[in-house]
Amino acid sequence: MTVTSRGPLPPAAYDVAVVGAGVVGAAVARELARHPLRTALLEASDDVGAATSKANTAILHTGFDAEPGTLEARLVREGYGLLSRYAADAGIPVERTGALLVAWDDEQLAALPALAAKADRNGHRGTRLLGPDDLRAREPHLGPGALGALDVPGESVIDPWSTLLAYAVQAVRAGVDLHLCCRVRDVAPDAPGGGHLLRTSRGPLRARWLVNAAGLYADELDRRLGHADFTVTPRRGELVVFDKLARGLVRHILLPVPTALGKGVLVAPTVFGNVLLGPTAEDLPDKAATATSAAGLARLRREGARILPALLDEEVTAVYAGLRAATEHADYAIRCHPAQRYVAVGGIRSTGLTASLAIARHVAGLLADAGLGLGEPRELEPVPMPNLGEAFPRPYQRAEMIAADPAYGTLVCFCERVSRGEIRDALAGPVPPLSLSGLRRRTRALGGRCQGYHCGAAVRAQFARGVPL
Repeated sequence: MTVTSRGPLPPAAYDVAVVGAGVVGAAVARELARHPLRTALLEASDDVGAATSKANTAILHTGFDAEPGTLEARLVREGYGLLSRYAADAGIPVERTGALLVAWDDEQLAALPALAAKADRNGHRGTRLLGPDDLRAREPHLGPGALGALDVPGESVIDPWSTLLAYAVQAVRAGVDLHLCCRVRDVAPDAPGGGHLLRTSRGPLRARWLVNAAGLYADELDRRLGHADFTVTPRRGELVVFDKLARGLVRHILLPVPTALGKGVLVAPTVFGNVLLGPTAEDLPDKAATATSAAGLARLRREGARILPALLDEEVTAVYAGLRAATEHADYAIRCHPAQRYVAVGGIRSTGLTASLAIARHVAGLLADAGLGLGEPRELEPVPMPNLGEAFPRPYQRAEMIAADPAYGTLVCFCERVSRGEIRDALAGPVPPLSLSGLRRRTRALGGRCQGYHCGAAVRAQFARGVPL
């Protein structure tokens, strides 16, 4: 197993190359690691999950509102069960908050029974309609004018960063080679090997089979292979993260009635103890436009004032924006081209986190059906993840951990209660961070209300002692 970020790539051909180490690509690599294959996971940036996957709403979806009969509906439903069990085994925090789909006008109220019926067709039969009094009892801080809601039990919030990292760590430990800072610039047939020759920013790489999980750039790679099955239009979603003191204002995920552009602006607790407001949905031509905008943030303030007025009196910890890989199709665009030994995984939007393990199984099945001999599967070694969630004991709260290693009792980041031991462990992990933002995702250090103002020097000093790949 190797993790590299510089230097030439191995000359020998891989059985499978997976392009893109977001949550879907990492899940596919993990699934392939269960089989006796030589697999490479390629990522253009310096970390796994550093693009779309790092900026999602961190919701574990039941799939109640997916379009029945679609591939997305099936994979989200399967993925919900798979990821729920995986998170429990790996110690990834999940909070079963449930969701309330809130109606603010008569048209939205009239749409709720149809959404309940859709949930039933998707196999989610626990929904029920709430009147305004029941809704107010459930969420006393809700803004005035709410006419009712659809109660959706099972909707949950999850730690998205630890989920993706667990996939990558498990894959690497099982023998997958992770090549970071490795942008695929072109792909051509590899005549001697009957597969693919990938021209990357770190030199050539050969693979007999190719899985395209490149997210925002999946359509560009697809076209280089002669296909035009989908076109990615970046859809910017801006979000606001409120301070932990706002956490008592909301008990459920508060969802709007969905539109054609997506699930709309929501208010949700996070497993890290904050409250999330967003996302917006704005189609853009630029696949690198991750800056927030004055118009987007103003819209979020208007929506937040209606949904949860007291939220706007709380301090803002951070604002950020992510780009979703929207396409012209309402469904996932997962296509297999057996003659080319190629699978494209496109159009994976906000449900991709929930569906990731099911997508990975589906892709492995497509590869097998197309002629890739997977060999006998094996169980992977479990990967226990450090807990970053506030609803479960953190290292600084665990006397037995501190007694065994005092570094877990020495706080470096006081806003997020991150200890020196946690930072040390992240830097020494199988997939270590190569940047401070990567360290933040693994530990929460620098991510609190002061945004590193007080702990920045200490965190940087400890990070500098880490050994780069």
